[in-house]
Amino acid sequence: MDLVALQGTLDNTSFAVLFITMLLYWSGAAFPQIPLLSTLGTAGMAIANLCIAGLLGARWLEGGYFPLSNMYESLFFLCWGITAFHLVAERLGQNRWVGVATAPVATGITAFAALTLPKQMQVSEPLVPALKSNWLMMHVSVMMMSYAALMVGSLLAIAFLVATLGRDIELKGSSVGTGGFRRSLKRTDPQADRSPTLAFTNAGDGGTAVLDRPIASRPTLTLQRLTLAETLDNLSYRVIGLGFPLLTIGIISGAVWANEAWGAPWSWDPKETWALITWLVFAAYLHARITRGWQGRRPAYLAAIGFVVVWICYLGVNLLGKGLHSYGWFF
Repeated sequence: MDLVALQGTLDNTSFAVLFITMLLYWSGAAFPQIPLLSTLGTAGMAIANLCIAGLLGARWLEGGYFPLSNMYESLFFLCWGITAFHLVAERLGQNRWVGVATAPVATGITAFAALTLPKQMQVSEPLVPALKSNWLMMHVSVMMMSYAALMVGSLLAIAFLVATLGRDIELKGSSVGTGGFRRSLKRTDPQADRSPTLAFTNAGDGGTAVLDRPIASRPTLTLQRLTLAETLDNLSYRVIGLGFPLLTIGIISGAVWANEAWGAPWSWDPKETWALITWLVFAAYLHARITRGWQGRRPAYLAAIGFVVVWICYLGVNLLGKGLHSYGWFF
């Protein structure tokens, strides 16, 4: 079996499938009366996930090591993680809008890896001595999976911000409700001036989405939009809640590996510093939601910032600065 040819076929197939999947999700959002489009989108994500898994498996057989040593392998592993967490989020939320947010990012990553990276950066090469360790699989794979989960959760938060753009919406109630609740729209009069607001009641957990300003000065949200907002907020919280422990485990395992390889668990290397910043941003997000009771747009802004920080930690540090974690990248 020609593993090199197989890899070339699978990376291009992954990009083509994800591109078609992105169009299916967007078409499904534009024409919700055709549910088959979203079903096909889910199938496309699953096929792309399997293609990328096959690509990484072939890479593993060819190189003889876990395929996470250079940018090409890392990008495809990240995309595999994004498609996997997409399927998890879609399963949790039963919502076609998940793919509208995640499919373009997955498509862009595969396009960059398969079509933009120079061919010499796509070739499997022997590991540098520092990476010849069993910690490569443990530390790097967990970190990449945490990046994927945090990216998916942040994308859902950004989708929430887009869905509620121009509306002052506040969600009140459990962020981790299981869904399937009875929903209704009602007028409320929370202030003495009797300025009308639109409330969205979630009978399953008492959750309410409230427009803080008078309806006369703001466009009203439909029941469908309010339901979408609640689902996106819920899913974003859940997926980030999955990614944060993975990030914590990845940082701890990296410190153990660093102590074994370099004699110190922490050296304030640029990658280590930005991993800590990423941890602090999402720790603040979860603290705000769990302890302070934040929901809706305020924590979504934190998650959106986190999306940028994750990209800086994952890719920007390697592109803009040298460090101990620059193996197999541009530097």
